Amino acid sequence: MRLDQFLKASRLIKQRSVAKWACDAGRVTLMGRKAKAATVVEPGDELALDLRDRFLVVRVLEIPKGNVSKERARTLYELIEERDVRDS
Repeated sequence: MRLDQFLKASRLIKQRSVAKWACDAGRVTLMGRKAKAATVVEPGDELALDLRDRFLVVRVLEIPKGNVSKERARTLYELIEERDVRDS
C-alpha cells in the first residue's frame, strides 16, 4: 500500500492530500529515510511523522484491505514514541 494511503487509512493523518503534502515536504520518514507519498509500506516498517504540533514514531503492524473503521484503524500501527512540539 502507498504511504499516503496508509497514513489516511490508519487515521494518523486525516486527509490523503495532507498526507501527500507531508511526504513531499519531507515530514515523513520510513526506516530513517525521507519517504515519498508513493513509497510502499509493509508490516514491520517504522514511520516517523513530524507534524505541526507533535512528533510520532510508529511501527506498521498490518496493511488494510479496503476501508477500515475508526476503531480498527488504531490496530494498524503500534505507537513507539509521541512528543508534543508546540511552542510554549
